[in-house]
Amino acid sequence: MGTVKQGWNGRFFEDFQVGDVYRSRLGRTITETDNIQFTMITNNTNQIHFNADYASRTEFKRPLVNSALTLAVVAGLGVSDLSENGFALGWDYIKLPNPVFPGDTLYSESEVISVRESKSRPAQGVVKVRTRGVNQSGSVVIEYERSIMVWKKAHAPLIALFPEAKHA
Repeated sequence: MGTVKQGWNGRFFEDFQVGDVYRSRLGRTITETDNIQFTMITNNTNQIHFNADYASRTEFKRPLVNSALTLAVVAGLGVSDLSENGFALGWDYIKLPNPVFPGDTLYSESEVISVRESKSRPAQGVVKVRTRGVNQSGSVVIEYERSIMVWKKAHAPLIALFPEAKHA
């Protein structure tokens, strides 16, 4: 077997500095199926998400993507840069300045606005970010701030996570 190369492990607390901006390297196109399935799974009965006839009678003239799906996708696009080695502590606000429609492609851009040691968890620190979700045309479709508890590299639980294969 050849040499095992270390893959991307995400960022650790020590890697964050105020003013850093992270842009998702991937975009995600939201399909009509994504929108309808997410809306039904979450028991959202607002027909603007799944009934084209109903939506045609609104100011939008077509179905809107469920805003909770927009949040989930944009947050997910930032995981590899922001929270792969942590977990969310809270969301300060969420704004939805422009609608998202099936067929739109979303991208995520996050700026680090504060970094501090955790007072109660010495193996971790708190990183606060402002994130914008942008569609293929550059329109901001969601903006939020959230705080993330992030592991310090020396204490992260993912070290040596891959199991050693047993040879016959």
